Amino acid sequence: MTDNNTAFHVVNLGCKVNRVESDDFAAALIASGGCEVPIEAADFIVVNTCTVTGEAEKKTRKAVRQSLRANDFARVIVTGCAAAIDPITYTEMDPRVEVVPKNAMGELLGATRGESPTLAAIRAGEDFPTRAGVKVQDGCNNACTYCIVHVARGRATSRPSEEIVAEVRELARAGVREIVLTGINLGSYREDDLRLADLLRLLMRAVDEEFPVDAGLGVVPRVRFRVSSIEPRDVSDDLIELMAASNGRICRHLHLPLQSGSSKVLREMRRPYDAQRFLTLVDKLYAAMPMLSLSTDIIVGFPGETEEDFQETCRVAEVCHFSKMHIFRYSKRAGTPAAERDDQVSPEVKADRAKRLEAIEERLRAEDLARRAGMRELALVESEGNATTESYHAIPAPADACVGELAECEL
Repeated sequence: MTDNNTAFHVVNLGCKVNRVESDDFAAALIASGGCEVPIEAADFIVVNTCTVTGEAEKKTRKAVRQSLRANDFARVIVTGCAAAIDPITYTEMDPRVEVVPKNAMGELLGATRGESPTLAAIRAGEDFPTRAGVKVQDGCNNACTYCIVHVARGRATSRPSEEIVAEVRELARAGVREIVLTGINLGSYREDDLRLADLLRLLMRAVDEEFPVDAGLGVVPRVRFRVSSIEPRDVSDDLIELMAASNGRICRHLHLPLQSGSSKVLREMRRPYDAQRFLTLVDKLYAAMPMLSLSTDIIVGFPGETEEDFQETCRVAEVCHFSKMHIFRYSKRAGTPAAERDDQVSPEVKADRAKRLEAIEERLRAEDLARRAGMRELALVESEGNATTESYHAIPAPADACVGELAECEL
């Protein structure tokens, strides 16, 4: 357990789920009387690690070493995926390092998480982002050949809907206007017959009960929801219909990981779709929501990827009109099948392909923003002068808009 008045610092690496978990750690420490400070002044440092690629693990090791160098007296807690896979690497760095599994962090921090989280421990206010993530699911039953997260996180599990509803109610009461549902494999959410679309209906109903529609907010919702990264096979017709009918209460934006536009490469990655199936889904999404914006993840230089394979990726990206592409150069992760292959792509080729795809990404993003010119969207004011639209574009905030507000903006 931590002491009251703990001076702490949280170092976060990796995915959006890690970000939510790190904010949970900070909220728990603040609720128990702690104070977030610069790393050099902290007497308690939490490093939330990532191990999705070899490069991510290098960054994790570097972050722990930097924490130790920056502060020569703090207790350093290392948690997260990298620590789960290889705890000894971190405990051997320094006697001050402790490796703590994620499921033991609540007890360590003095946190309580239940059906009715206290407002004091909610991730809202000036210490936290205006957009709040809510983790509804953890773990993954897939085994993509480049990934080890399913080993680090374990089998897919879903959080009880009652607990999620309670947290969303508290966030809404605290003034949060955009809530992002997150998970390691978000679309696999299951609670008996309840699926992701059903959960979203429950959450919208819960907000409406707290803040009736006639509360003076007009067409601006009290809270809008955003679906975080979701696997293509988990985008159900029910979810599409719900998003389309929600009139922006569920953002008409999806992050749909492609990884490659080559069906051959997708098969070797052990992804559960081919390029044509992905394109068919994209067509269905745009037909239901013409104003949809689609972002994605793409890996370049996967072992055995040829120039022809890469060109297929470029072609699919063009057809999908992605508004944002997160482009990763393949990085070997020890313990995965892809790392053992003897047809690794050279760093020079990976760098060249990434550069060419980045040029396409920049053009597609500009084209997506241009097609929205003159249209109006609700934007969340993230900081003074900066806002993010429903379609996930960064724009200048209206001069009279307050941080945390949903404001109607013309693009």
